[in-house]
Amino acid sequence: MIEKPHRFLIDRVSSYGEEGRAYLRRRKLRGKPFARVRYRGGEEVALDPEGERGETLFAVARELIEPPDDGR
Repeated sequence: MIEKPHRFLIDRVSSYGEEGRAYLRRRKLRGKPFARVRYRGGEEVALDPEGERGETLFAVARELIEPPDDGR
């Protein structure tokens, strides 16, 4: 049985919409800061930026990454 032409169009548009949503979702996740700490035994932990350890780690990392503001 031949598929109706409008079904093909609806399927195509909906697949593009799903791809667009997935792209935005990935972009949103990448935009959030994150830190992953790996211990000697191989255990890996993702730190929450709002947690106590995460705040400390992010503050130290920010000082290492950003140039000092020396008033120039």
